[in-house]
Amino acid sequence: MKFSFASLGCLAVLFSAAIALSPFTAGLEVGDTAPDFELKNTDGSMVSLESTAKAYAEKGIPVKGYIVTFTCNTCPYAQMYEDRLQALHAEMAPQGWPVVAIQPNDTEITPDDDLPAMKKRAKEKGFTFDYLLDKEQEVFPVYGASRTPHVFLLDKTRKVHYIGAIDDNPRNPDAVSERFVVNAIKAVEANQKPDPDFTKAIGCTIKVKQ
Repeated sequence: MKFSFASLGCLAVLFSAAIALSPFTAGLEVGDTAPDFELKNTDGSMVSLESTAKAYAEKGIPVKGYIVTFTCNTCPYAQMYEDRLQALHAEMAPQGWPVVAIQPNDTEITPDDDLPAMKKRAKEKGFTFDYLLDKEQEVFPVYGASRTPHVFLLDKTRKVHYIGAIDDNPRNPDAVSERFVVNAIKAVEANQKPDPDFTKAIGCTIKVKQ
């Protein structure tokens, strides 16, 4: 795997403080109602959770919720999860739980996370989920995202049911023993509280505009 200079810099930060808290630790909690947003997709369209639900309804798939995932091109941990995020979307979107990915980094700090680079990455990796740019960095602080990747599982009313990591093994997908997001979805569909409903997101800190 080839990393950019931005990726290598991010990796150095991870070695020294992989699970340190970012300045943005406030935000949504489990049980809160998440706000909607409207952000530019890699195809140039403007996408919101409402528009996502309408698009799936037109396909005959009632949306039950959303796997809102803050991620990026450049973070090595985000890169480790790209294939798993695509597989998660392929598995869960037909069941009404699409991935909605958001790139939150300031692109002046990490230029390889800008929209043209996002388009290129989405094409190279064959993303079938929406990949949106939080250009003004207005969405991730409200949600409370601090890392890439960082997941917020919402039901169709946008109630938050789970916050944290995708699974319990960033480095080795074959060694995953707990699929936190999938298990949380199963719990919500069974009208149960996910256990756990919160885990620590492991990844690069979100790069904030100075």
